[in-house]
Order: sequence, then C-alpha cells, then structure tokens
Amino acid sequence: MDNRDVYWQRIRSFFLVFDAPLSILLFLIMSTGIVTMYSAGLDFPGRLEHHMRNIVIAFFVMWIVANIPPQTLMRFAVPLYTVGVALLIAVAMFGLVKKGARRWLNVGVVVQPSEILKIALPLMLAWYFQKREGSLRWKDFGIATVILAIPAGLIAKQPDLGTTILVFVAGFSVIFFAGLSWRLLGGLFVLALASLPLVWKFLLHDYQRHRVEIMFDPTVDALGKGFHIIQSMIAVGSGGLTGKGWQNGTQSHLEFIPEHTTDFISAVYLEEFGFIGALFLVSLYFLFVVRGLMISANAPTLFSRLMAGAVTMIYFTYAFVNMGMVVGILPVVGVPLPFMSFGGTAMVTLGMGAGILMSVQHHRKLMKS
Repeated sequence: MDNRDVYWQRIRSFFLVFDAPLSILLFLIMSTGIVTMYSAGLDFPGRLEHHMRNIVIAFFVMWIVANIPPQTLMRFAVPLYTVGVALLIAVAMFGLVKKGARRWLNVGVVVQPSEILKIALPLMLAWYFQKREGSLRWKDFGIATVILAIPAGLIAKQPDLGTTILVFVAGFSVIFFAGLSWRLLGGLFVLALASLPLVWKFLLHDYQRHRVEIMFDPTVDALGKGFHIIQSMIAVGSGGLTGKGWQNGTQSHLEFIPEHTTDFISAVYLEEFGFIGALFLVSLYFLFVVRGLMISANAPTLFSRLMAGAVTMIYFTYAFVNMGMVVGILPVVGVPLPFMSFGGTAMVTLGMGAGILMSVQHHRKLMKS
C-alpha cells in the first residue's frame, strides 16, 4: 500500500463516523427547515443565508465531536461543568440584561452560558455515575440531584424557564437511566404535584404565571399576550389537511405570528403544509428519538449509554415543547424547534449533541471490529 492509499484511508476514516439512519433523518429535518425558513424569512433579508451558515457550523461541530471517542469526551466532563457553573455565577453577578432577563455575559463576545449546561450537565452526571458504577447508593442519587439543582437553579433565577426545563430534563434523564427506581420516581412525582402550589406562589415570576393562565384561556388577554397564541392556533387550524401551500401562509406573512423564524416557525410550517406535513415532521423527530435511544441502549459503557440517552431526551423535549406551545397545550417558554428554528447558539448545541450520538455509535463499532 503506497502513501496515497494510506492518506486516503485516514481521510476516509474521518467521514465514516456518520451514522447512516441518523444522518438521513438530520438531512430531511434540515431540508424541511431550509424550505420553511425561505418562506418565513421573506421579510427578513439575509435570514436564510445566516440560517444556512449556522447549519454549516453545526455540521462542522458535529463532525469534530463525532470523531472524539466517548472516553475522551468523559475527560471534559468536570472542567466543562465547572466552567459552565462559574459562568452562570458570573451572569448572576454582572451579566447583561435584555428584556428584563439577565442571561448573557460579555467576554469579548456576548455569550449565553446556560447553553453550555445543556451538554455539560448530562456529561458531568454521566461521568459521576460511571465513576460510581457497581457501587451505587441512595446518597449517590442525592449528590447527582445537587449537581443538577445548582445550574438549574441559577438558570431559573435569570429567569429563563425554557432553558431551565431543557437543562433539568437532560440532567434528570441521566439520573433516571442510571437506575432510579420506579417507586422513588412515583414518590418524586407525587411530591412534585404536592409542591405545585408553592412553586406557583413563590418561585414563578408574575409573567410566568400569566403565561400559564394564558395557555388555559388565551382570551383573557386576547389583545396582549394571548394574541400571539390565538394567531398561532389560527395558523395551525387554517392549514387544514394539505396546507395553504408553500409561501402562501397568511398569518406569518401578514406579521400576525410573532418570532415566526425562531420559536414559532412550526406554526409557519403547519399553516403551509397542513396535517399531512405535520405527520411527516413529527415522524422525522419520532424516528430521530427512536434511533438515539437505540444508540443509547447498545452503547458499550455506562457513560456513553447515559450520555446518549440524555442527549436524545433533549431533542424530544425541544420538539415536544415547541410544538406544544404552538398549538396551545403548553405555555410559551421560548424553545426553538431542533434544526429548523433560526438561532446560531441552539443550532451549534444541537449539532454537538448529534455528534455525541454518532461518536457513541461509531466507536462502539470500532470496539466490536
């Protein structure tokens, strides 16, 4: 074998990291997002080009992470979590305030540290349970809860309910997959229900309580906060079976739907492609989650299994919460639709998550060969 063949084999090995089923699903979701963004961004010059740029960056990040073995990723768990929590503390002390929320930090460039914890928290918890494998005790689940509660509490204080939910789900998924008993899970569920009145009265901000009230009856503030939900539901309902057709949605192009290139892009899609389009998109996300759980179930180590499972649940939560708030069954919390909504930070984070799934699957195959 000459040098050219050796170089070719090395280059080829870098691109064999992509899991075929996951890659096909990602391609279909991103393509659907590009088509929808073209229509939704007609009134925003350059929005589609920026969205394409974000996709390219996310793909590059995904490729880099997919080439990193899970054992190497595990080494980043503690430092990444520590840096993330430190930045959240810095945000609480002297972060930038926009629209009444203190979520950003200027470190030469403006960053949102809470995004780091979507990956850093499950990474940290997976590392912790890997270290405790074979000797898990109740106190270990207690320590894991503290590891989860610190960043979740700091993010909730900003306030940022949407990111708090995503970070909490990512962390709790690791704890659950690590072996949390159904009996204890049932007890926690009962405790959570019992504490709802306290959460409602003391932990939620006025605007957050208002959002929940609006979810149950948007007409109580039909010309205020409820207006956007009403218009979103009108857009979804008017799509009918087959939709109004690409670029023919009226609610978005007449500016009735707010943030229709970001949080409410699914309303644009559902208006233009209807119920059949909804079945197609939901099926893509469902298959993506199923594939992620299959990768998790077949992972060779506890760390990779927990990490892959948590990342998969992040995608499920993103899609479920976004579509739920658009159709009015969940309060509006500002969660983007994976790989479809405009937004660079979220796109890169999601690309990193996909890279983790592909890394787990690829290096499992290498271990078997």
